[in-house]
Amino acid sequence: MTGDESTGTPEEQAGRTSGDQADRMFGDQVGRTSDDQAGRMSGDQVGRMSEEQVGRMFAGMNEIIRAGEEMRRLRAEMIQVFAAAGWTQDRLARLAGMSQPAVSKQVAKERADAAAGMSLDQHDTPWLEGRLWGLAEEISEALDDDAHCSRLVHVLARGRKRFTGQNVDALRRLVEEDLREHATEAAFPAYRVVYDAIARGLDVGSAAHTDEGPAGSASARRTLACQIQRVRLRGGDA
Repeated sequence: MTGDESTGTPEEQAGRTSGDQADRMFGDQVGRTSDDQAGRMSGDQVGRMSEEQVGRMFAGMNEIIRAGEEMRRLRAEMIQVFAAAGWTQDRLARLAGMSQPAVSKQVAKERADAAAGMSLDQHDTPWLEGRLWGLAEEISEALDDDAHCSRLVHVLARGRKRFTGQNVDALRRLVEEDLREHATEAAFPAYRVVYDAIARGLDVGSAAHTDEGPAGSASARRTLACQIQRVRLRGGDA
């Protein structure tokens, strides 16, 4: 407050505390700590501010907060765009003024979001086998690797056995046995619903009875479907 503003009666001072002055007061606060603001906006100054002036002050603060959040989202999106275009994470970290792990996290999040957004309702055989695999892994984990399907799940995951028709049928039988024995346990009713949908698809068969799905190799589609199925089960969205 200047020397001129410090003179005069309280009524005259209140008259001079106009909306423009309140705006300047708010501008002075930007970038200062909460303690600084509390110190500057105390006593008679706070008492003289109208509800309209205080409302404008908080509205300005909210705009700055929203702008910061929007800029963070924009930066994340641009990092994902440039990463997809082939820019290295080290290069992006240097240019964005971020750490390489922070950039890596942004890129990984984009990939996870893209995968999570994919529909499980796909009907090619490798996709359905991947869903069965993911369900079996969840059942095995829920039963502390003591499920009937645990051993076969592990050897399939390690590549020691292939997803042949015979092995898929064996996995189905073992999963069905686990579902029967643990039907009343938490999560198993949801597992049963998922299994029934997968089984119907496998029984009907893919529209094109080949190992190639709509996009990508059979192995890649199995792996992707397995991971998405597990994510959906853990999120309560089968």
